[in-house]
Amino acid sequence: MAKSMYAYVREAWKKPSESGVRALLWDRMQQWRREGSVVRIEHPTRIDRARNLGYKAKQGIVMVRVKVRRGGRRRSRYVRARRSARMGVNRLTPGKSLKRIAEERASRKYPNMEALNSYWVGQDGKQKWFEVILVDGHHPSVKSDPHLSWIGKPEHRGRAERGKTSAGRKGRGLRTRGAGTEKTRPSIRSHANQGK
Repeated sequence: MAKSMYAYVREAWKKPSESGVRALLWDRMQQWRREGSVVRIEHPTRIDRARNLGYKAKQGIVMVRVKVRRGGRRRSRYVRARRSARMGVNRLTPGKSLKRIAEERASRKYPNMEALNSYWVGQDGKQKWFEVILVDGHHPSVKSDPHLSWIGKPEHRGRAERGKTSAGRKGRGLRTRGAGTEKTRPSIRSHANQGK
């Protein structure tokens, strides 16, 4: 059976050095570094991944590339007489993944749209780039689509900020089920307040 075009693209991204994707990324990232944090793009860079996550080339769907700075959070030095090990400046990692932060920034830039999903497209020593699929739930072409019309319902408003995307659910510990996950549902915060 013949492989589809998407299968070849998927294989190329799995082994970037052998397929020439790494050389392409090298050229692309030089341009991406000069761009802003949230940039609207015409077409997805990884068409196979975008289609797999729900992208369709139709009105009401927008692709955005988001740049996020890598590493732990920076915090100002505590100006008191105490040794540096006790200042709480180093080893401060964010509570959210960089992918989740990218989705939130994209949905904040486009307030009339909801983040459907996102995927990694590149990184260097300082930044990571993600492409986010944004959907306008009130667009007629999205409303008439049986696979996408759900995103226009009021309960899906602000889904990136509330951790309802795939990256958000992973960060909230909702990927696993059964024994050991009793305190993660319905959420960690509401479970902690149940006994009060």
